[in-house]
Amino acid sequence: MKIGINASFARKASSGIGQVTTNFLKKLAVSNSKFQISKNEKLEFVLYLEEDLPEDIKLPENFEKRIFLPFWKRDDLVRKILWEKYYLPKKARRDGCDVFFSLYQCPTILPAGIKHLMLVHDIVPKLFPEYLNNSRKKIYWSLTEKAIKRADKLLAVSVRTEKDLIRHLGIKAEDVSVNYNDCDKIYKSKISQAKSREILRKYKLKSGYILAGGGMEVRKNVEGVIRAYKYLVELNKKARFIKEMPVLAIYGKLLPQLAPLALDAEKLVRELNLTRRVKLLDRTPQADMPALFANALFFAYPSRYEGFGIPVLEAMSIGMPVVTSKTTSLPEVGLDSILYCDPDDIDDIAMVMKNILVNPELRAVLARRSKERSGYFSWDRFVDKTLNVIKNL
Repeated sequence: MKIGINASFARKASSGIGQVTTNFLKKLAVSNSKFQISKNEKLEFVLYLEEDLPEDIKLPENFEKRIFLPFWKRDDLVRKILWEKYYLPKKARRDGCDVFFSLYQCPTILPAGIKHLMLVHDIVPKLFPEYLNNSRKKIYWSLTEKAIKRADKLLAVSVRTEKDLIRHLGIKAEDVSVNYNDCDKIYKSKISQAKSREILRKYKLKSGYILAGGGMEVRKNVEGVIRAYKYLVELNKKARFIKEMPVLAIYGKLLPQLAPLALDAEKLVRELNLTRRVKLLDRTPQADMPALFANALFFAYPSRYEGFGIPVLEAMSIGMPVVTSKTTSLPEVGLDSILYCDPDDIDDIAMVMKNILVNPELRAVLARRSKERSGYFSWDRFVDKTLNVIKNL
C-alpha cells in the first residue's frame, strides 16, 4: 500500500499545524513498521513538500520525498491553491498512491481510486466569516469546504471540531472521528536553571509574571486578558489583596495592520496606561517557550474559539496553572486540571485570575493536575489511530 502525505506545514514547524505535521512524521518514521498490512504487502510513504524537511526528521527506507512548487513561487494563497488543488493530486496519481492523508483542511480533491483521509483542525472561516475579508480567502475556503465534504474519511482534533463538522458542514457522523494530537516534546522536558536565567535575561523578565499570548487574532482574546489585568491593578490599589501585582508578559507577533482581525496590543496598552506593567514580547522562538511558561505564575488564555488549543496543552505539559475559556474544545483538553472563565466577561476573567494570584495552594494543585492531565495526550496514540483508519479505508 502506497500512502501519500501532504506534509507541507513541516516548513512552518512553530505553527500549530506545523507542530502536528513534524511530530506526526517523527513518530510515524519510527513506528510505521508495526503496521504491515500482510506478509507480502508493506506500507510505503510518499511525503509531498514545498521545502525539504527539518534536519531532525530522519526517514527510513520505505519513505520518499517529493519537493516541488508551482510556477507561482510567491508564498501566498494563489500558490497554496495551485499546490494543494492542482499540482498535488496529479503528483499523487502519478506516484500510484492508494491512500492520501492531508494533515490539515485544504482544497485537495484526489482522483478516483485514491482514498482520501483529511485531518481537520477547525472550521474557523465558517464560524467567523470576518476572516474571509478578501476574495482570495473566500475562494480558498470555498474550495476547502468542498474538499472536506468530498474526503472519504475525516479526523477531527477534538469532539468540538467533530460536532462543528457535523452541524455546520453537514458531515455524516460515521464519516468523522476524533483523534487528539499532542504538543511538541520540548514541553515535556525539565527546564534547567541555566536555561531559565538565559531566557529571563533575554526578555528582561523576573520569575513570577503572568503569561498570556498564543496569537494576536481577535478571537484569541488577548484584549480580554489586558483589560482584566487593568481591572486587577486598579482593584489592588484599593484592596491590597497581594503585595505587588506581577508583570503581564504577552507573547505573539504584533500585527496591527491586519485589524480588525488582529489586536493592536501596543495601542491598547498605551490607552490603559499599562506600558510600565505589560511586556510585549512579540514573536518568540518555540525553543524559548518552555522556559517562558516555566517561570510564569500562571498562563491566561481566554480564547473565544479553538479547534484544539495547543498553547493550553503546552502550558499544562510544563506544569503551569492555566486560566482559559469554558467554551469550545478547551474544557476537553483541560478537564478539571485548569480553571475556566467566560471569555466575554472581563470581570469573570479578572476574578479567576485573582483567585490564582492570592492562593499559592491552588497554584500548586493546578500545577500538579495540569501536568498529570497532559500525559493523556500522546503522539503514539495519534499515529496509531491514523494508521488504523488508513488500513480500514
